Amino acid sequence: WTNSINQANKMALVAWAKETGIDLVQINGQRRYGGPPPGWVGGPPPAGTEVFIGKLPQDMYENALIPLFESVGRLYEFRLMMTFSGLNRGFAYAKYSNRRSAKEAIAAFNNFEVREGCAIVVCKSTEKCELSVDGLATSVSQQELEAVLRRVTEGVLSITLYASPCQKRAQLAVVKYSSHRAAAMAKKTLMEGNMRLGGVQTRVDWLNPDLKQKLQLCKEKPSSSQVKGGKCLGVPKQAPLSPVLHNALDHLNTLCRRQYLGTPLFLTKRIQANPNGWLQFWCRVVIPGCPMPFSGFTWVRQDGPGRNGHEEAKVAVALQILRMLGE
Repeated sequence: WTNSINQANKMALVAWAKETGIDLVQINGQRRYGGPPPGWVGGPPPAGTEVFIGKLPQDMYENALIPLFESVGRLYEFRLMMTFSGLNRGFAYAKYSNRRSAKEAIAAFNNFEVREGCAIVVCKSTEKCELSVDGLATSVSQQELEAVLRRVTEGVLSITLYASPCQKRAQLAVVKYSSHRAAAMAKKTLMEGNMRLGGVQTRVDWLNPDLKQKLQLCKEKPSSSQVKGGKCLGVPKQAPLSPVLHNALDHLNTLCRRQYLGTPLFLTKRIQANPNGWLQFWCRVVIPGCPMPFSGFTWVRQDGPGRNGHEEAKVAVALQILRMLGE
């Protein structure tokens, strides 16, 4: 039955591929052109040459997209995410031969109408270079883990250990690599090798943005202290918001506007309050040009009478996002 869906456009794609000689390969839910393309000489392009393309009509294929994005520069690779039915999933990635072409693609095609009333989103793609390794024994030290990873993988830049948010009495490591390719090869090696440390089976995956933010927020979350009844309640250290924090919202809005990502949308919900006046909030920030929202928990102090803490929570989470974006 899937062959009958969007049949006309599928036939047009087949005819275009035959006419141009372009080879499209579908693997694991994505269809890829190039990487490298025919006639390419040398290694792959540097980081910063890939763009994310979102809000695509699901019945649009490479015969319309590749010529459009090649109009501003040579493509090294084009990846269209696909569904089982043969429709696309609404987003793709285009990797150019140089950074200048990627910037021109963002300037030319962000909010560009590929059809009447169908404006797409084009922004800089964040190439994944970080892995999460969950389920490490609590006895494993950072030095021991680093020694193992440097022995079996290449390009390790840094390792940070956290208490695992998913497993009791276990650790989670965030491992940063020198490139997306190095991280992908390490992920393949570690998953195929069923890595064990301290007799415990570990789980290796790409570092999810939500998990990354949660780990960073937990790292900055106040240490717990005992209260009556044996329960633990987080009590942050009392410290006023600095001018940098106050400017975080403006800074984030300016950054998103400069990179054509759209205006961030903040959602905040108060979870609890402790006796010392600190409030815990769940926050979610949706940036139109980013493929995934940012979400997590943060603690704030009410800034004066008549304030409910929501603005302070927005400022705190904006700062976290700026740190994640390297600002």
